[in-house]
Amino acid sequence: MIERRRFTVDEYERMIQAEILTADDRVELLDGEIVAMTPIGDEHADCVDDLNRFFVPAVGDRARVRIQNPIRLLPNSEPEPDVVLACPGRGHPAAKDLLLLIEVSDSSLERDRKLKLPLYASAGVAEVWIVDLVGRKVDVHRDPDPDGSYSSVSRHRPGETLTPRALPDIRLPVEKVFGEG
Repeated sequence: MIERRRFTVDEYERMIQAEILTADDRVELLDGEIVAMTPIGDEHADCVDDLNRFFVPAVGDRARVRIQNPIRLLPNSEPEPDVVLACPGRGHPAAKDLLLLIEVSDSSLERDRKLKLPLYASAGVAEVWIVDLVGRKVDVHRDPDPDGSYSSVSRHRPGETLTPRALPDIRLPVEKVFGEG
């Protein structure tokens, strides 16, 4: 059996401060393991840019729109979701500070569903959208359970509208997520 050494968020951040890990490493801490992030392709980048362009004016001062920045899921995860709407404030937000978390997935779909989604649910992230670029759909996960699942899951396609539960006045047509319309 291979024995693995798991790291806490504090240990991971000390490695960053000591420049053992740098931005060039493109890694994130998931369930205590330092994991390489998948490369970002053109369609993925365009989708994240479109979401940023939509959400910044839509939320105004009610939330911070964070793009591919870390969040803290203590004690042992510091993922870097593609888009986060967080309560106003400074520093890396925790699960309780997140109004909406979005993962844009193409080659990373399996990892986002099987590795990241359970971490988000266990930490209590209230709402997660997984944008499936290949399947042209958005899965909305709400009502996290400590066991690592979400009790409410719905699938949305072009022609439908997405509304974050924490910001019910915001209405995002699904086709805009995919750069259409």
